[in-house]
Amino acid sequence: MPKLDRFKLQSARRLRAAMTEEGTQWRHLWRIPVEGTHFRRQASVGGYYPDFISHRLKLIIEVDGFQHGFDGQQCHDAVRTRWFESQGYRVVRFWNHEIKNELDSVLDTIYAAVEERKSHLGLRDGAEGAGG
Repeated sequence: MPKLDRFKLQSARRLRAAMTEEGTQWRHLWRIPVEGTHFRRQASVGGYYPDFISHRLKLIIEVDGFQHGFDGQQCHDAVRTRWFESQGYRVVRFWNHEIKNELDSVLDTIYAAVEERKSHLGLRDGAEGAGG
C-alpha cells in the first residue's frame, strides 16, 4: 500500500476518536509522508499566530470554524492572508466540517500543497535541514 494511502487510512481512524477538528489536524500534520515537512502549531509570524505553519515550506494551514463565516471575521482573515502572502507564504484554509467529514480530501490538498511549495522553493527531500 502506498505511503499516502496508508497515511490516509490511519488518519481516518484517528479522526473518529478526535475531540476537535484543529486538534485532529495537528495530530495528522506531523505524519505527512514527505521528508523534511515540519509543521508548528500557532507559532508566531509577525503579529499573527496561524493555526499551523511550516517556515521551511512557507506554508500555512488554517482551520476555520463557523465564526469565520461572519463579515467582520472574513475581512480580518483576508487582511491576514494578504500579509502572509506578502511575506512569501501560501495559505490553505479548511472548514471544521471538511476535516471532520472529508479528511481524505483535506489530506490530499495538504499533500499537494506541500509538494507544490517544495517545487516552488526548489527544495529537495532531505537536502536542507528539517527546520520548522
